[in-house]
Amino acid sequence: MTDLAPRELRVIVAVAEGRGFSTAAQALGMTQSAVSHSVRTSERKIGAVLFDRGRLGATPTPAGAAVAGHARRVLRLLDVLGAEARGIAAGPGSADTVSGPLRIAAFRSAALYLLPPALERLTARHPGIEPVVRMVRELGPGTAGEVLDGRADVAVATLGTTSPLPPGLVGGVLLEEEYALVHPAGHAAPRSLPLVDWAENCTSYTRDWWAAQEWIPRATVEAEDDGAVLSMVSRGLGMAIMPALSLRGAPDGMDITALGPDRPTRSIGYVTTPEQARSLAVRALIRELRAERGVEAVSDSRKSD
Repeated sequence: MTDLAPRELRVIVAVAEGRGFSTAAQALGMTQSAVSHSVRTSERKIGAVLFDRGRLGATPTPAGAAVAGHARRVLRLLDVLGAEARGIAAGPGSADTVSGPLRIAAFRSAALYLLPPALERLTARHPGIEPVVRMVRELGPGTAGEVLDGRADVAVATLGTTSPLPPGLVGGVLLEEEYALVHPAGHAAPRSLPLVDWAENCTSYTRDWWAAQEWIPRATVEAEDDGAVLSMVSRGLGMAIMPALSLRGAPDGMDITALGPDRPTRSIGYVTTPEQARSLAVRALIRELRAERGVEAVSDSRKSD
């Protein structure tokens, strides 16, 4: 068993985030030599080099990056442990009292449209919870990577059989999100328009469908996010194929057309660690997110068949 104290874990995290021993020392109120000694002791206990030391600082090795992620998660669990224990010790009926920060990672459309009503109900029922929401692009590790790295307690993520959860995480589907064609209002032949796309669109959950559609041209315009895509479409610059959450609050000047019975969908779900899945705050948020299942369809009067 690797026996690391919380103080040693905090040092590892501080060095990883500050990319240097002196920066970590300033953040922790320690001397640089004490930080260096702590890291060497941790490396000896673990049996692996955690940082590449260089003239420009300290860069986590692959082992160091993994250890820093575990360290963040352990330190967070210690915080949760204390908060929940104090709630239980307060007396009968107080075990459901949840307090403290709840760190949430979400991609843009989920943060804009799925989270707010869930958080409104959550904080009404548990006023002590302090949601801290970070918007993360759903590229590479995406929102699930934030949980894996210990930077978030729970994430709203895109899920799929070809995009499995990283090992060590758990999750569940909250809703199935349909894709639709969005185009300038009143256009007689929207499928003939240029394609406007963005990097987070058309990943593994739609790739097969996308490849089979001969009418879809190669994108002539790529934007940084779905909001920019919608703005461009509303200005008549092309058409786009977008998921339902992105189409909520779509600007004027465009129509939304269904893609037919074989339309693609993507699964939106929650992702967390097995330990956080048992925590009161995460369980409470998941309950509120599940209550949003009935509003996943695009409820827009401009949508047509």
